[in-house]
Amino acid sequence: IYPIVATTRVSILGLVKPYHLVKPVSVTILPERSSHHQDNLPKLPVPPLRQTFERYLLMLEPLLSEEELDHTRKLVKEFLIPGGVGDRLQRSLERRASNKGNWLTEWWMQSAYLDSRMPVAVYSSPGVALPRMTFQDRQGQMRFAAKLIAGVLDFKKMIDSETLPIEYLGGKPLCMDQYYQILSSCRIPGPKRDTVVNHAVGKVAPTHITVVHNFQFFVLDVYNSDGSPLTVDQIYMQLEKVWNSSLQSNKEPIGILTSQHRNTWGKAYNNLIKDKTNKESVRAIQKSIFTVCLDAPMPQMSEQRYQSRVAAQMLHGGGSRWNSGNRWFDKTLQFIVGEDGTCGLVYEHAPAEGPPIVFLVDHVVEYMMEVVRTPMTPLPMPPKLRFNITPEVKKDIESAKQNMNIMSHDLDVNVVFFSDYGRNVPRAHKLSPDAFIQMALQLAYFRMYKMCCSTYESASLRMFALGRTDTIRSCSNESLNFVQAMEDPAKPNAEKVFLLDKACQAHREYTHMAIHGQAIDRHLLGLKLQAIEELTSMPEIFMDTAYAVAEHFHLSTSQAGAKTDCVMCFGPMVPDGYGVCYNPMTDHINIAITAFNSCEETHAANFGRGVKKALRDMRSLLEETANAKQ
Repeated sequence: IYPIVATTRVSILGLVKPYHLVKPVSVTILPERSSHHQDNLPKLPVPPLRQTFERYLLMLEPLLSEEELDHTRKLVKEFLIPGGVGDRLQRSLERRASNKGNWLTEWWMQSAYLDSRMPVAVYSSPGVALPRMTFQDRQGQMRFAAKLIAGVLDFKKMIDSETLPIEYLGGKPLCMDQYYQILSSCRIPGPKRDTVVNHAVGKVAPTHITVVHNFQFFVLDVYNSDGSPLTVDQIYMQLEKVWNSSLQSNKEPIGILTSQHRNTWGKAYNNLIKDKTNKESVRAIQKSIFTVCLDAPMPQMSEQRYQSRVAAQMLHGGGSRWNSGNRWFDKTLQFIVGEDGTCGLVYEHAPAEGPPIVFLVDHVVEYMMEVVRTPMTPLPMPPKLRFNITPEVKKDIESAKQNMNIMSHDLDVNVVFFSDYGRNVPRAHKLSPDAFIQMALQLAYFRMYKMCCSTYESASLRMFALGRTDTIRSCSNESLNFVQAMEDPAKPNAEKVFLLDKACQAHREYTHMAIHGQAIDRHLLGLKLQAIEELTSMPEIFMDTAYAVAEHFHLSTSQAGAKTDCVMCFGPMVPDGYGVCYNPMTDHINIAITAFNSCEETHAANFGRGVKKALRDMRSLLEETANAKQ
């Protein structure tokens, strides 16, 4: 997919909801067995205590009043007293770091994902909407799905043979572990904490996928008896059998149970698997390599709303009347192919960030362009998974339907195709495209709310063994100075350009700091979790209003740097916030914005218009200033 020896644009910053970003940088990919370099990766460092808190106070300056800042400065001073609570927790964290492969990864997996009790649909799992396909019937749907399945199996071949190209950044290899977590894995609900099981690890690796159509699940073996993968034509014939067989029998949408609040689903799950048949069917889904959802057509809509509806379809399926029951949201990878040409995927976030997903999407799209016809061999009917729907399970399904309908109606999704320009314009002015777009988001937000806000952009820690993410804080003193200047007619354009350059430079510096393990957010989380683990009273610094303000991300943002002209999307991180994901192509930018309808202060379409205006105004500013110099 990427040239074997080349420098190419690859995502090294992870896309996560609620913690996300896929950031394109120049990464060299070399042919090498991926497992051989993992042991030589450096360990994630614990940043110096004083450094983190100096940067913490600096980050708070644009967000708090002087009075609030003074209060927090006193708490920081107390926390940093030599030999005090801060020193003690820092030493404990350093001991943890010396005893573990990565001091953060286990804590992060639990606190960010497995401990969360919110539904994974909308609140955690990102969706990817691919460009609209030309087919409008079930034959086209089956043919496309067959090619897609073959493409994913081709990707799996690299995983199985450990020939996945290693990514390098600045001559340093990046951790490839997450690529090995996305196939044959599934989240399993628990009463207080979920788990993730990876069935690829073990003596007998799964050889089947699950296909769901008309709310019914089927096991589709994708390998012949000699171990070779099925051809596209073989897969196509098997999908035809699935489609025909799923027209009959009951249509209880058992999969909609997985969309529930995790505690609710945990109880329903235990109730469901009491029955032996149900338990075997659930296990078959959990063990499958991935799931393919063959969706019914979406309701008719205007061309203008089409892409926004597709993005919503990827996130939650459109509600119980449409395709929300045609899912198993706990499955790490679910590819979605609609009869009307809509296609994409949704992925459960706990095992991995965005780079493996973006790599996989690009690989599959490229593979599908080169598929050739092959001879046919007859195959047996893919078995249907049976579920015994007791009155109690039926009651759980009805409850899940109601909750999913509320959830899907509450999510406001607006996809913006910004066609004026892409990453070409900021690059022409020697500005980072990512920093430039982040400043446009800051400007749009400031214009709407007359204030700035905590902004999340996640940085990959894959320079380190088992690295996940940290946070790039896009809101800074420099970004505030820039957006205030843009709203001040008295400020000359030259000064505005100077402040934009300073804001972009500050963003780049924070990004560099974050990917090298020196950002503040995960260090703060580590100190807090260490205090909980030691059963001491919670340090006052974490009970402070300022900490709550810092952690309340009104803007939760991510760059999905795919080669494919797709758009990634995810729900907001907070009830009164926005989720913003953008894919900057050379000459245009795909942007997905989400908000909750239940919040009167947020409006996805209004914010989308604000972002477009900010991007246009920023280009005009650069061009007018450049022309004035000539």
